[in-house]
Amino acid sequence: MPSPFPGMDPYLEDEKLWPEFHHALVAALYQALLPNLVDRYRARVSQRHYVTEQALFTSIIRDEHHEEFVEVRQRSDGRLVTLLDVVSPANKTLAAARQAYLDKRQEAKGAGASLVEIDLVLQGRPTLEYSRDGLPDWDYAVTVTRCTQPERYEIYTATLQKKLPRFRLPLAADDRDAVLDLQTTFARCYDQGSFCGKIDYGHDPVTTLADDDRKWLTDWLKQQKLR
Repeated sequence: MPSPFPGMDPYLEDEKLWPEFHHALVAALYQALLPNLVDRYRARVSQRHYVTEQALFTSIIRDEHHEEFVEVRQRSDGRLVTLLDVVSPANKTLAAARQAYLDKRQEAKGAGASLVEIDLVLQGRPTLEYSRDGLPDWDYAVTVTRCTQPERYEIYTATLQKKLPRFRLPLAADDRDAVLDLQTTFARCYDQGSFCGKIDYGHDPVTTLADDDRKWLTDWLKQQKLR
């Protein structure tokens, strides 16, 4: 079944659902990107790892986590051209997860690569901080940092009530951008993962919503006959 929402589904931020969704979305982005790449590039899905610790009585429980992302590299020499990354709730709420994310971004910057960050998470502290002066309000964003202009951001936005955007993914400076439709990619990922059957829409999502968004969500789910 398709997602009941016009864009991102905030219920996917649940820690029980996100790892599976993250994996499925990165895989779908990889598949969407491949037709846009000429022979000079190759794309691959890679992983970063981090460990969290939780005190339990007199012992400490250590859990290892991994998160996937997409790299576009020059076929000739293996040089990293573009890092396409998806922010997780943990990256915005847990210190170890945030540091692992920022370290990977800094590594890509140091390699002279362009960066594309997809943030579909409402909770936590943003991993990118920039002024929103003069910009419309948004809930979700794709932020592009080109290696040729590392001090500037291109921001593609959406709200809870709107479709996710199309965005331009930079390749080499002498090549044209790839264009990806995030809404189409999300819809394919959501449907193939059968996420609708794994979510109880009778309850509120784990993330806190503004009053207007909470009212809209309740009314919208009633229209979809899910409440």
